[in-house]
Amino acid sequence: MNTTSHIPAFPEDSVFAHPVRVYYQDTDTGGVVYHASYLNFLERARYEWLRDIGFSVDFLIKEHKTIFLIRSLSIEYFKPAVLDDLLQVTVKVVDMGRSHITLSQQVIRDQVNLVSATIHVVCVSVDNLRPIRIPIPLLQRINP
Repeated sequence: MNTTSHIPAFPEDSVFAHPVRVYYQDTDTGGVVYHASYLNFLERARYEWLRDIGFSVDFLIKEHKTIFLIRSLSIEYFKPAVLDDLLQVTVKVVDMGRSHITLSQQVIRDQVNLVSATIHVVCVSVDNLRPIRIPIPLLQRINP
């Protein structure tokens, strides 16, 4: 019986963090962040993570004719964020394949994890939305 597990090649310290302030529009009538607003926070952090490693969404579309689509996501809510909180939204690559990336994301306030999510994205052609290989320059930047 094989008891070995897949160990990703990504360094443990390669976590990107993006600050997000909770605005009134993110909350319900009680000032608590609405559950779907967290998806927007996670998306903003992924967008900024790509920019941080040198690949804006616009660049990927124009130069590589690719976009990333969410294939699936799993999210857990532990504690609520409220109006005017300053959050840190993290992005960490945990696995990659030929045309997909699995990301672990957290929403943190004052070093307390409020939300955890696992996001599976797939790289697709802008022409036909079919899966294609992740552009080599992006792969090299994510996992040198």
